Amino acid sequence: MPLPGRFQTVNPATGEPGRAYDGHTPVEAGAILGKVHAAFPGWRATPIDERARGLRAAAAILRTRRDEFAALMTAEMGKTLSDGRAEIDKCAGHCEFFADHAAEMLAPEPARMAGAAKAFVTFNPLGVVLAVMPWNFPFWQAIRFAAPALMAGNCAVLKHASNVPGCALAIEQMFQDAGLPHDAFRTLLVGSEDVAALIADDRVAAVTLTGSVAAGRAVAAEAGRALKKTVLELGGADAYLVLEDADIDGAAKVAATARMVNGGQSCVAGKRFIVIESVAEAFEQALAREMAAIQPGDPTDSETRFGPLVSAKARDGLHRQVKASVAAGARLMLGGEIPDRPGAWYPATVLTNVRPGQPAHDEELFGPVAAVIRARDEADAVRIANASEFGLGSGVLTTDLARGERIAAEDLEAGMAFVNRNVASASHLPFGGVKHSGHGRECGRYGLLEFVNIKTVVVAGLPTAQRSAD
Repeated sequence: MPLPGRFQTVNPATGEPGRAYDGHTPVEAGAILGKVHAAFPGWRATPIDERARGLRAAAAILRTRRDEFAALMTAEMGKTLSDGRAEIDKCAGHCEFFADHAAEMLAPEPARMAGAAKAFVTFNPLGVVLAVMPWNFPFWQAIRFAAPALMAGNCAVLKHASNVPGCALAIEQMFQDAGLPHDAFRTLLVGSEDVAALIADDRVAAVTLTGSVAAGRAVAAEAGRALKKTVLELGGADAYLVLEDADIDGAAKVAATARMVNGGQSCVAGKRFIVIESVAEAFEQALAREMAAIQPGDPTDSETRFGPLVSAKARDGLHRQVKASVAAGARLMLGGEIPDRPGAWYPATVLTNVRPGQPAHDEELFGPVAAVIRARDEADAVRIANASEFGLGSGVLTTDLARGERIAAEDLEAGMAFVNRNVASASHLPFGGVKHSGHGRECGRYGLLEFVNIKTVVVAGLPTAQRSAD
């Protein structure tokens, strides 16, 4: 067992312990938070072009140390090197996007008010943003919030997942190496039990969390008590509608790609494939072929595209969901067996005959398991897709682009809807969900404005008495 206050990493590919890190005591965490809070006035006053230089320098460091950071993710949470390198590239581009565009996005907006000489809307930073981040994209999740928050003039503290402490400290060091003030961005190595006290601390202005619904409820409750702004990006059970006019082979390729993003460990990985009855059998066969071709391998091999899950505990939980679904009537078409080898391995798996009451239908499956649900027609498919507590991403697979656009834009209850491709985040587009998938947005201008004070300023003419005196 790890010692109290120690963050022990474990290699998911082998199950062997890796490096251990000393955590911060509550007193140490409070002292660090105090330094970040003290750094805020200076960072807020820093001209935005200087902030942008810091973000561009961060992007350059990310690219220079790409292989090192990717290997760190592989060691701590099992991400393949190829996925890790792509993640670092995405982080670098994200820093550059906000360095290039934040000034324009934050520029005061002219407004009008009767009787006023001038009116406008301005965007001021809030202060210190506390980020509670997950392990599945250790760099991207942190930098996704940090780049816009820092460019807006906020400072930040990161409470990362306990299994990626090395990644958390590397991100802190990267921003310091980029020339940002030492305390503009700091990492706190603390446990989840310490988050409530941080949220309640008056030096924290706002909170952002990416994580489970349970974690979202807990953070939202604490933030509500403290009357603090939150952005929550929570779980997802993304539904992809496969219509009767879809190119079945092409749809299966999109579906398999969507399901296997990060080994299936992504909130916006495709999870439920809702297929019109008339093409269901053909789609199931095609999806099974595509999924079977995705074989797990050594995550340190640059050619590997599918590695272990994050932990044996997570793998075992996923397997219980699969077994319970099969026991309740689902058909195991592919995979579904834990291999006899060390590490957190699980094969690409396809479940068909998925119906209400089965975990594969009702719950989020965080791993390489695709659930196929049959629908009578388009209206039934939309009904099934929306009959979920989640509403993060969604997709429509069809050869009728106008039909797909209509369903995506008007019918699907989700924060994002893609036609004929898998859902993905992008720096310039708002990212987030509805229902139990959370609230608020990240990325793009909408994400940038989540952690600013949108202030109305009205300037009237001089009072009549003062004009007379002059």
